[in-house]
Amino acid sequence: MHEHEEGDVTEHTELREDATPAKSEGARTPLASGERAEASPRRDRMPASLPHEGASLTPAQGPDVGSEAVPVPVESTSPTYVYALGQIVPRFPTLAVEKEVAQVAGQDAVAGTDRQALQSLLAEPSNRYLARQMCWVFTIEGLETFILHPRVPGDVDLLVESIRATPRRTDVDVVIGELGPIAPPEMCNAMMVPIVFFDHVYSFDVDSLLGAIPRPDDVEEDEWEAATHEVFSRVTQMNDNAGATDADRALNYLSVRYSGIYEKAAERFAANSSLTAVEVRPSRLSGTRNIVDVIFTYVDRSTDVTDKLFTRVDVTEEFPFLVNKLQPFFERAT
Repeated sequence: MHEHEEGDVTEHTELREDATPAKSEGARTPLASGERAEASPRRDRMPASLPHEGASLTPAQGPDVGSEAVPVPVESTSPTYVYALGQIVPRFPTLAVEKEVAQVAGQDAVAGTDRQALQSLLAEPSNRYLARQMCWVFTIEGLETFILHPRVPGDVDLLVESIRATPRRTDVDVVIGELGPIAPPEMCNAMMVPIVFFDHVYSFDVDSLLGAIPRPDDVEEDEWEAATHEVFSRVTQMNDNAGATDADRALNYLSVRYSGIYEKAAERFAANSSLTAVEVRPSRLSGTRNIVDVIFTYVDRSTDVTDKLFTRVDVTEEFPFLVNKLQPFFERAT
């Protein structure tokens, strides 16, 4: 069993009950069965970190989104990775781009709602020049948080695929990349938020994600659905989760890639326990690798007895991964 000192908490996140995630039509779920589910690449509408102040825009990042590359000074600081959950929203960076899109839509006689027309128009290979000119904004809980820029120019297709013809509140986009500098005023109509140079983007809807998790035989379907939705809401919709800290990246990773947190939650709820807290602490096993312990605290509603479970996540590099499955957690005596 693993022991920890009680005073080494570096991240402690209180939970909220009022989360509202999001959905994507036709999307496949990133969570497959098993303890560590993987997302399949989302080239057809399916699932998938961020940049630091002063990062340079390299030739690989290119000038393909938002007209021109952003020249910024190079610094030798370590990269800040992002693993964020939110929604991708296309915006017109200038009046000229908006008028060009309207003109092309008129020529092609694009039908449907404005959203459907934009999706249809940008999906045409001949109109990729418009997709590269668009401003792709990443919002978290409705707040404009990042401007997305593909590290590889061809990945603008992932942004186009993220557009839903009929957007819903349960749509979720996942962005994995590196945090860059604050966008200059001319890049996205004076939207002064950080740029994220992404390596992967994928999308899903919450119902499909949670519906793909194998339900234990001894748990009723309605109880299972309620348990999985509550855990997803609490883990992913906490205050100030922009997916750019080790704690946020670990939590966001677990919420979309590890079914064990839902299975254990259903067991605890069925045993009359409440999920009262989630903590993220540096692991005592950290050395050359940056490993965090994610601790889930449950309290028995009848006896007030506390029960803790934890799992370890390696967040050293851009793509987090599971180190061990959920298991009992015991505080180290001081």
